[in-house]
Amino acid sequence: MTQTRRRVLLVAEAVTLAHVTRPLVLAKSLDPARYEVHFACAPSYDRFLAGTLIRPWPLWSIPPQQFMAALARGAPVYDYRTLERYVEDDLELLDEIQPDLVVGDFRLSLAVSAALRKCPYAAVTNAHWSPYSAWRSFPLPQHPAARLLGVEPASLLFSLIQPLVFRLHAIAFNRLRRRHGLPPLGNLQHAYTHGDYTLYADTPGLVPTTGLPDNHIYLGPLIWSPPLPLPDWWSELPGDRPLLYLTLGSSGRVDLLPQLVAVLAGMPVSTVIATAGREVVEPVPGRVWVADYLPGLAVARQASLVICNGGSATVYQALAEGVPVLGIASNMDQHLTMRAVEECGAGILIRAEKTKPDGFRRMVLALLGVPTYQDAAAKIAAEFKAYPVVERFLNFVSSVLG
Repeated sequence: MTQTRRRVLLVAEAVTLAHVTRPLVLAKSLDPARYEVHFACAPSYDRFLAGTLIRPWPLWSIPPQQFMAALARGAPVYDYRTLERYVEDDLELLDEIQPDLVVGDFRLSLAVSAALRKCPYAAVTNAHWSPYSAWRSFPLPQHPAARLLGVEPASLLFSLIQPLVFRLHAIAFNRLRRRHGLPPLGNLQHAYTHGDYTLYADTPGLVPTTGLPDNHIYLGPLIWSPPLPLPDWWSELPGDRPLLYLTLGSSGRVDLLPQLVAVLAGMPVSTVIATAGREVVEPVPGRVWVADYLPGLAVARQASLVICNGGSATVYQALAEGVPVLGIASNMDQHLTMRAVEECGAGILIRAEKTKPDGFRRMVLALLGVPTYQDAAAKIAAEFKAYPVVERFLNFVSSVLG
């Protein structure tokens, strides 16, 4: 007798590449003989499912540019009208697929739509957003107030009003829940992490929490790297100087790239750059090699230092290979990731708006010259290995679906 496959729907909010690739890793881990796997996302990412048995479903998200602009202003990312449209789209999708389990990455509306359809919902997020985070304060991200008042006065002001800001940022979300007969949840942290289950794409040693309930689970780092070969010029890289890997990804301050490249070109290092298709570095100086995309894990494995926007996608590639990180952070998520890295001693955070050539050069030299940074990164790499994310996810799905 053939056993009926259980249906698992994974939903990606396509505002950054990381929110797409994390559920993609989970979707590809599911055995198609046991599970009927569906993946809902903006249609432009369908190519990532080529050669799989995963069924793609088109799902509208706000444009990444709108998302980034809201972060830059310090404004709520989603208004009520957008979230209501999301719920309508979610419900249509859920009614069509009728999944046994939904797993979503930053699709906040699923905390409403999955509840309305009584479908178990697991929210994939980072533990630094958890209401149970061991950290009780939040850093000031890049914000207009920092330009007007200066970073230190603005940071002090933010520390005083942050609880109110987080409640204000959850107003539209809680209005949506009330509209559909569900109780409000609290502040932004609850909106970002709420589900029947909350799955943290981190490890507790790097991003600690306290008093987690049983339905909050550390999966481990969800690391994705483009399935690309190393470029033809890789064999030309000299082996007599440190190799640096620089990428600002899909959400970093790409306008800083020319000055960063100019500094690195004048140092005794070799630098490889992945632009993520956002900026062409012209002219390319000596000892600098550029590509649109690179296989990040393979490059990090050979690097002495990774320089990035501080987001967990590239940071975790580096730490998985025991490589220190220099994070040039803009938004809150990047600042929080790099705070964890700094507290573990595996890297240095630079505020994007405060990045200057001399300071940037000093930080690079410090990270290359002080061995304790690499020792700390190697310790985190060992913890990452103790949290095999695919195995842990498959155990979670089995426990929920039986």
